[in-house]
Amino acid sequence: MGQQSHGINEPSRGIVVARVPFPVVDEVSRHCLDEGHPETVHIEVHLPGRIDPARLRTAFHRALARHPRVLMRQAPVRWWHRRYTWQLTAAPDVDPVDFPPPGPDALARARQRALDDSPPLHASPPVRLTVIAQADGGTVLLLTLHHTALDGPACLRVLATAAELYSGADNSPAPPPVRAAGPRTERPQADDVPDAGPRFSRPARIAAAPGRVPRTGRPGNGMLLTELPIPARPPRAPGRVAPYTVNDQLLVATWLMVARWNRLHAPGGPHGPAAAPVVLTMPVDDRPRGAEMPIGNGTRLLTVGFGPEERRDAGPLTADPPDPEAVARLLRRTAARTRALKAAPPGRQLGFASVVLTAPVLPVGLRGAVTRALRAAAAPWTSTTLLSNIGRIPYPLDFGAAGRPTAVWFSAPARMPRGLTVTTVSVAGRIQLALRWSPALLDDAAGARLGALFRSSLAATAWTGGAAR
Repeated sequence: MGQQSHGINEPSRGIVVARVPFPVVDEVSRHCLDEGHPETVHIEVHLPGRIDPARLRTAFHRALARHPRVLMRQAPVRWWHRRYTWQLTAAPDVDPVDFPPPGPDALARARQRALDDSPPLHASPPVRLTVIAQADGGTVLLLTLHHTALDGPACLRVLATAAELYSGADNSPAPPPVRAAGPRTERPQADDVPDAGPRFSRPARIAAAPGRVPRTGRPGNGMLLTELPIPARPPRAPGRVAPYTVNDQLLVATWLMVARWNRLHAPGGPHGPAAAPVVLTMPVDDRPRGAEMPIGNGTRLLTVGFGPEERRDAGPLTADPPDPEAVARLLRRTAARTRALKAAPPGRQLGFASVVLTAPVLPVGLRGAVTRALRAAAAPWTSTTLLSNIGRIPYPLDFGAAGRPTAVWFSAPARMPRGLTVTTVSVAGRIQLALRWSPALLDDAAGARLGALFRSSLAATAWTGGAAR
C-alpha cells in the first residue's frame, strides 16, 4: 500500500488554481497502473507540409489554456488518504512540445517512446506532443497522453483548438456527411435481437502466436499501423436506415479476424463443443465535439456479445475466404445487436460496482488493493478484445501552410488478458487501422499476420452490388 505514493511527490512549478477529485474512471485506472504496461494513448497526425516550430509551440500552449482541464497533475498522496486529487495548474510544469532532430528513424523512435513511456502524472500536463520533420517535406504530430487522465477524443479536441490558433482557420466540428439515396434496402427489425449466448460464459482468448519471440527488457506494446479501403455498403433508400453501418462492418471484421486466427493457432481449434464466444468491447462517446467538450475520460464501454448463431456458422465464417452468405447473416445480426445497445439508456462508464469501489470510505491504499484483486479475479471474464472506432475525424485540423491531415492513427493500450486492441479512424475515404498488442501475446511478425487477417476480413464485409446484406 505504501507504493501508492510512488513517483508523485516530486516538486512542480505550476501554481495550483483548483483541485478536482479523481472521477471513477481515473481512479480505477490509477489503482491498476503497472510500470510494465504504460497506460498511453498514441495519436499520430500526418501533415503534407512543414510546421513552424515557434508558432506551433505557442498555439499548443494557448490551446492548453483554453482547455484548462488538461493542465493538471496528481496531488501528492499517501495510502491513508481518502481520495486521489487532480491539481489544476495555471501553466504547464514542463513544456509538452518536443522537436527531436530529424532523421530516417526519428518517427520510429517517437512511436516506440509513445508505447513505452507515459507522460508522468506528477507534472502538468500529462500529455506530450512530439513534432517530427519528414524527409518528403511533411510533418508528423505525435501526441502521447496518459490514459489515467485523458482519452483520445479529448486530446483531439485540444489539437483542433491548437490548429485553429496556429492557422487562424475555422476548425469547428463539421456535421456528419449525408449518404446518397439508392435502391430500396430492407430494414432489419429493431426488436429481432439475436441471442448473445450464455450470459456468464467465459469469452474466448486470442491465441498466442506459436514460436513467437517476446520482447524482453523493456515495457510497452507492439504496434502495426496500416490503411485500408472503407468497405462498400448498400446505398440508403429514402426513409430507410442502412441495414448496417461501417462500425458494424468493423465489428464483424474484428470477429472474423479473431475467429480465423484462433482456428489457425488455438490448440485443438476454437470451434469444438466447448468453444468460448468472442466478446468485443466497444467504446462510445456521447460528448459534444465543440469547444465546450468536457475534457478527461469521457467514453463509456459497451459489450457486444456473439452467440450460438456464430457458433453454428463457424465453419463457413472461418473459411479462407469467409463464405459471403454467412458473413451477410453475421452483419445483420451484429447490426441488430448494436442498435439495441445504442437504444438502451446510457449506463455508468464502468458499471455500478466501480462506483462502490471508488467511494471515499476506505483509504485509497485499501481501495486500490481491493480493486486490483477484483480485477485479477474477473480477468477470465474480460472481453476478447477492444475495438475503438473513432470514425470520421470531425475537425478539419487545418494547419495553414502545413495543410490538413493525410493520415491519422490512434492506438489504445493493450494489457493482458485481452492483449490486443483494435483502433480505427476514417480519413479521406480510407480506414486508418492500428493494432496494438502485448508482447506476452504476439511478436511483430505475428502482429503483421494478424493485420493481414483483418484486411481480408474487412474486405469480406463489403457489399458487392447484389441484394442488400
